[in-house]
Amino acid sequence: MQKKQSKKQGRQGEELTSLPPWLIALASGILMGVTVAPVGAWFLAWIALAPLWVLLVTSSKPKNQSPPSPHLPISPSFLWGVAFHGMALSWIRGIHPMTWLGVPWLPSLAIALFCWGFISVLGGILVSIWAAVMVRLGEQKSWLRILIGTAVWCGLESLWSAGPLWWSSLAYTQSTYNLVILHLGQLSGPNAVTAAIVAVNGLIAEAWTNRRDTENAERISSAASAPLWFVNKYLATGVGLLISLHLIGFILYSRPIAQPPEAALKVGIVQGNIPNRLLRSSEGFRRAEENYTKGYISLANQGVDAVLTAEGALPVFQRNLMATALVAAVKEKGVVAWIGAFGETGRSYTISLFTFNNRGEIVSRYDKAKLVPLGEYIPFEEILGGIVERLSPLEAHQVAGAANQIFDTPFGRAIASICYESAFPEQFRYQAAAGGQFILSSSNDAHYSPSMPFQHHAQDIMRAIETDRWSARATNTGYSAFINPHGRTLWISGYNTYETHAETIYRRQTKTLYVRWGDWLTPLLLISSGGLWLFQKR
Repeated sequence: MQKKQSKKQGRQGEELTSLPPWLIALASGILMGVTVAPVGAWFLAWIALAPLWVLLVTSSKPKNQSPPSPHLPISPSFLWGVAFHGMALSWIRGIHPMTWLGVPWLPSLAIALFCWGFISVLGGILVSIWAAVMVRLGEQKSWLRILIGTAVWCGLESLWSAGPLWWSSLAYTQSTYNLVILHLGQLSGPNAVTAAIVAVNGLIAEAWTNRRDTENAERISSAASAPLWFVNKYLATGVGLLISLHLIGFILYSRPIAQPPEAALKVGIVQGNIPNRLLRSSEGFRRAEENYTKGYISLANQGVDAVLTAEGALPVFQRNLMATALVAAVKEKGVVAWIGAFGETGRSYTISLFTFNNRGEIVSRYDKAKLVPLGEYIPFEEILGGIVERLSPLEAHQVAGAANQIFDTPFGRAIASICYESAFPEQFRYQAAAGGQFILSSSNDAHYSPSMPFQHHAQDIMRAIETDRWSARATNTGYSAFINPHGRTLWISGYNTYETHAETIYRRQTKTLYVRWGDWLTPLLLISSGGLWLFQKR
């Protein structure tokens, strides 16, 4: 009876591996893509990479024992990357139509599809590079293959995040739902979570590829009824690792958050709800000034210490900001305000967040350092500037702020972030290490579908956990929110609604291991795996 069961398991394995590799890769990439909003099936991330891993290992060990070909799995790996990043970033299509910017319908569609396709293809290329490395490891021991595979994946994500086109790491598949595992980010940033996901997937995949050895062990085992997980050391290790990492995260998640009264700061948020298509018009500016001024006065009357507004809340330059009704209200009410507007740098301008003290004076300014390609700046402007300007009236002279800025406020130093910067953990880590005591996130996601602002909220949750800081997030149309250092959302707004809300946050001066040392795990994995590989080669 036991022998029949073993034969049946073998046939099932053969049936799976007989499926077209491209189909397996595409399906597993889609599974990883639905882990984030709008679906949010975060638990699939722990198995969605395993099918591709199995393809790579089995294709690198052909039955005829000929040297492995690195070209066989590249196409499936590319499809996996395109499927994952394409699904996760499908909200990019929401920038179309850009007729409110004066872009004709057809060029607007072309720009949206190009942006979506380019980033998806870039994701496919990076997964293909990882796959090529994995194929070269076909003759290595499974444990070493898991270590190197995890290290290379983290290294590639670090490389990509150093550029201007970064968003969909494996780590953010766990946000906003699995807050426990996200606490590994306090140890070494998001790559600690990414490493956990890749390693668990690798152990599951190695368990599958070594299943025949497991079946033989079952046949000779004295305990004939021993379960598969007990006999297969890779699967048992994968389950153990998954539980252990969540246990570590739970210990960090369970630590109490000190809330001393002297560190309390009552912050109000105004969500103006002004469609982007109106912001460039005089009517749009009138509505923005009216909504944000009304919201500020309402919150000031509630006794808040400060009010935070969205990115570009008032679409005017700094020289015109002092004449607005909102600044007049600040002078009258004497409540600090953080106002989103445009700063000026020579003949160029920046997207900025200004601190107004209780006398209505600008005391600090933060300039957005990470700009959205095409949306906020033109890549290779010398070459493409004229072409893009013929397609649309997008101004090419918007510039990024300095990389290492600090943002001092009347309540101490803050960690400032404007929109797209939420995807770049190093921005937050630097400011936290420089003394930032709380996070102010100001965004405008009005031109995308609802899944994008929810993913954006997920990014801010990760940054709050990694830096161990309270976070206030103000957006134009949603989702505005307050987040505590454990990533719990204390309040979240509706979408496409006008709202005001006040919440008490607390200034903190703690420094997590990640804030102190940065991402130390990735170089450690790369050095240790490279050293072991050289040792095996010798």
